[in-house]
Amino acid sequence: MATTATKMEKIVALCRRRGFIFQSSEIYGGINGFWDYGPMGVELKRNIKDAWWHDCVRNPPVGPDGREVQMVGVDCSIIMNPKVWEASGHATGFADPMIDCKTEGCKGRFRADQIGDVPCPLKPSKHPGQFDKCQLTEARQFNLMFESHAGAIADEANKVWLRPETAQGIFANFKNVCDSTRVKIPFGIAQIGKAFRNEINPRNFTFRSREFEQMEIEFFCHDKDSMMWWEFWRDTRINWYQNLGLASDHLRPRNQTDKELAHYSKACTDIEYMFPFSDEPQELEGVAHRGCFDLNAHKEKSGKDLSYFDDETKERFLPTVIEPSAGADRATLAFICEAYTEDPSRPSPELMKFHPRLAPIKAAVFPLVNKDGMPEIGEAIFRELKKHYPVQYDPKASIGKRYARMDEAGTPFCLTIDGQSKEDGTVTVRDRDTGAQSRIDKTRCLEFLREKMGAS
Repeated sequence: MATTATKMEKIVALCRRRGFIFQSSEIYGGINGFWDYGPMGVELKRNIKDAWWHDCVRNPPVGPDGREVQMVGVDCSIIMNPKVWEASGHATGFADPMIDCKTEGCKGRFRADQIGDVPCPLKPSKHPGQFDKCQLTEARQFNLMFESHAGAIADEANKVWLRPETAQGIFANFKNVCDSTRVKIPFGIAQIGKAFRNEINPRNFTFRSREFEQMEIEFFCHDKDSMMWWEFWRDTRINWYQNLGLASDHLRPRNQTDKELAHYSKACTDIEYMFPFSDEPQELEGVAHRGCFDLNAHKEKSGKDLSYFDDETKERFLPTVIEPSAGADRATLAFICEAYTEDPSRPSPELMKFHPRLAPIKAAVFPLVNKDGMPEIGEAIFRELKKHYPVQYDPKASIGKRYARMDEAGTPFCLTIDGQSKEDGTVTVRDRDTGAQSRIDKTRCLEFLREKMGAS
């Protein structure tokens, strides 16, 4: 097996080779903190987002009260009125203390709270400040939001920001959702969308990027029931990752300590994953009890009444919010790292063991040889399957090389048409994970895939 360091290098190399993830603007030398998803990666990430939307919004779980959870969705704009970010505190408080190095040939910039964890650019065996040539400045605040201008003139009056999170769009539309739908508390509003943070030191492949995608729920409930709902969403979200393949001890949920909690929060669980690039687990998702901090802040800043009136109890109150906030890019990277497997005995020594729901290609169809009527049978099966699932048809190269290509792409099943197919109408099904082969009737290929896609 690969060592921890080389394992991540091999994962990055496979992602580029098989079209999962590319450096953005690579032909021009790239740009730090930005990544492009290739043909395999865009399918994988879309499958993760679709699974999240299906399991949380379209087919929500049954809550602790025994009823199906009420969920609706929104898609809010990336640029919002600057007052949104003033109310949320991002305009003034969303900053990190930074230290610059003025040494010639370095000009590095480091977060003050992480300076002991990063290598010195001029002498990697030491940290910034430990090398005798280091000329470090005092720490100063650096705003993490990307600034832009909405209008013809780039002046202070037209200044806007790219959103650093998707949550505030949900809070700003809370009243609109209540007035335009029949939702009643408890209920959730979900959103998948891009967010931007001007990270000073993007690193660890796609884990810490300047442009990323979030999958967030703001779940509104009465404060007296809030801890029950927090525990429900904490457990639901942990189970979601486990059911889709993060079932090993690499997944490590951790409750935040009292010192870590935000001043308005009663509880927060960080769902963490042990990535190969770190000796410590890193956050995939936070499930936070946010109280009514956000709605209250927007109520005060906007002057609009954002309270909720319960028709049954005749009570008016500001809802408490439980927030499961996941990173789509971090989840994608975690599923890639978990799926990556080395097996020297296989046609390819590297394979990706994705859960069938997440696999970019669900099945590949191979005629054993490109003659004797096998291509015609294979093409007919392929045409039927591609109406329902992303599948590939590959008639070229040896069967071993074709298996190897599909193993690296994470394709769970290969359907091979051989000499026996013309005799009895059956095809060979090869299982990616075990390499085991079995035969099914060619008319059952779609039924077979449907059964496997529904497997947990």
